[in-house]
Amino acid sequence: MRVQPDLERELAQLQRGRRYVAGIDEAGRGALAGPVVAAAVVLPLNRTDLASVLSEVRDSKQLSPAARDRCDQQVRELAVAVGIGEASAAEVDERGLLPATRAAMRRAVAALDPAPACLLIDHINLPELTLPQEAITRGDQSVLSIAAASVVAKVWRDRLMVELDKHFSGYGFARHKGYGTSQHRQALAQLGPCPEHRRSYAPVRRAQVLVNDS
Repeated sequence: MRVQPDLERELAQLQRGRRYVAGIDEAGRGALAGPVVAAAVVLPLNRTDLASVLSEVRDSKQLSPAARDRCDQQVRELAVAVGIGEASAAEVDERGLLPATRAAMRRAVAALDPAPACLLIDHINLPELTLPQEAITRGDQSVLSIAAASVVAKVWRDRLMVELDKHFSGYGFARHKGYGTSQHRQALAQLGPCPEHRRSYAPVRRAQVLVNDS
């Protein structure tokens, strides 16, 4: 069921005098290769037509690639600010997935201009930041600014993976975007990991062992 995200939480923050409310989400946590990408989006809460103009925006997983591209363009044209942050595959291996994800989100927040007064985050919190914040379970389905961030993060990361496919051919990054599809796992077994693979992930470790033993 497609859920329509709304502005209830953003407007509650606006009533507290917080004009710039950033919605934050990530893409790529479950992938075997490529970075974790976070996006932070500040929407113009003074616009009374905001929800209707962004009526197509949903959790990025509920949208087709074409719809995501349309929504990404709409959000970027309308937003007060958009910030992107990345954590590389090597950083995921070194720090762990959750710390790397939080680092990507902090970088997205730091890229916002104007700076936000508070944060609405999908599922996790950012204890290193002193800004008022809410961690909202399934926030990408219920909160419009988080849904917008999910779209921006997904589109940005997908385009990165298409570029990586040009440098590391044979894995099919342009098709599966680094996720563990059967095609990707088969390529891993044949070629072994490339520098963009997360070697701390079990399927990648197994592929490295197979290649070393062959």
